[in-house]
Amino acid sequence: MRSIGLTVAALACALGLGVAAAAADTMHPELGAKLAGMGEHGIVNFQSHATTGKLCWTFELSTKEITGASIRDAHGMIVAKLGSAYTAKGCATVSKKALDLLESAPHKYTVWVDTKGHPGDLRGMLFAGMAHM
Repeated sequence: MRSIGLTVAALACALGLGVAAAAADTMHPELGAKLAGMGEHGIVNFQSHATTGKLCWTFELSTKEITGASIRDAHGMIVAKLGSAYTAKGCATVSKKALDLLESAPHKYTVWVDTKGHPGDLRGMLFAGMAHM
């Protein structure tokens, strides 16, 4: 009887470790997006640091008069604002929950780049990995 209990406990522990490993496999701290709109294009790459609550980015854009950038969900709601004003390279404090969502399902989020004449002028869906021109 005691060996059955130990076997059940060992199986439960192994199952728990398997679930934790599977969850870790789906997290992507490196994210990218190819941006396009209004005849312009570019890329952005992100590094997510969930433990410190930081999201860092590097944009490569030829567009002028950029006023801001953000990451939004499917309904257009802001999940992460990329600074108070646009910078090509920087970091912002983002909630751990938002970073976990971005890392686990990047395809559900879109990067919006606002220009002086057109909010959300350039857009692109996030994906796991780095973007290249």
